[in-house]
Amino acid sequence: MNDQALTTTTLRAPDLGRPTRLRLFWLCVVLGLVAICCALSIAIGARNVGFGDIVAAFGGATDTIEQAAIAKRIPRTVLAALAGAALGLAGAVMQGVTRNPLAEPGILGVNMGAALAVVIGLAWFGLASAQAYIWTAILGAGLTAVFVFAIGSLGRGGPTPLKLALAGTATTIALGSFVTAVILPRNDIAEGARSWQIGGVGGTSFAIIWQVVPFLVVGFGLCLLSARKLNSLALGDDLAAGLGENVVLARWLASLGAVILAGATTAVCGPISFVGLLVPHICRLIVGVDHRWLLPFSALGGAILLLSSDVIGRIVARPGELDVGIVTAFVGAPVFIWIVQHYRGRDL
Repeated sequence: MNDQALTTTTLRAPDLGRPTRLRLFWLCVVLGLVAICCALSIAIGARNVGFGDIVAAFGGATDTIEQAAIAKRIPRTVLAALAGAALGLAGAVMQGVTRNPLAEPGILGVNMGAALAVVIGLAWFGLASAQAYIWTAILGAGLTAVFVFAIGSLGRGGPTPLKLALAGTATTIALGSFVTAVILPRNDIAEGARSWQIGGVGGTSFAIIWQVVPFLVVGFGLCLLSARKLNSLALGDDLAAGLGENVVLARWLASLGAVILAGATTAVCGPISFVGLLVPHICRLIVGVDHRWLLPFSALGGAILLLSSDVIGRIVARPGELDVGIVTAFVGAPVFIWIVQHYRGRDL
């Protein structure tokens, strides 16, 4: 498949072709930014720390308050990188599957569906383990994705970008109201659930991270293996089928990977929006619309965005901190408006 063929996709970029040498250069830049963001995430917080404390903490020392603080920041940094990568990749896949520039787990209601499932599980079924949280969130995310797609497919024209965005937004609002209705009369879960609803990566541990890693591995695998299929789908269903692609199977496999990533991330971090919307659009400008490059870049870009948002949240509210979900909302909202205006009259 050549880049010119991909011009039919709704994910339009000013320049669709990118030399491999340029893409490799950007790959090095992005990997460097990930490393810098990880270093800042470990070094910056409510308490100032020295380089010696950082080295000692990586060796397992927690003898001083500074070393203990760093020991808490290390799993937080790992979770922020993994969650950002998962959300960035899920957003790119959802945009590719639906050919919708507004698609991402938060806007399509997938994150809120996962959140509602977890809240119901907490209130009525006594969820206690991380595994139960994750399975429940994935189930809620999957059911919501099917519901939104079904609603967005009604009427003439099928699942257009505008109808999917409206269906997702309406579903998100409705599910958010259900979440509030479930939590309000339950004082025993209200405080923890409200904090989790905002979306954040603080207070985690490697014990929690190790339980979500298998789900993320499966989700990453399904999404990355769908790259060529998404390139075919970008040409349109008829042409993709003519090229020998099983369109329905390709959509289901890619969507399953995205739902697993969004659901598992929501289970451990809460619903975090806009990462999956913002990152793929930026990456598309850098590496073009070939999903073989776009998907890995979206994962790395998502890690950069969530790590940097977490660091910013610690700086602007020092000595306290803003949850990362609030920071990404501040960044993502104006970008969402820009995308709507940019595509108005063409794709929406």
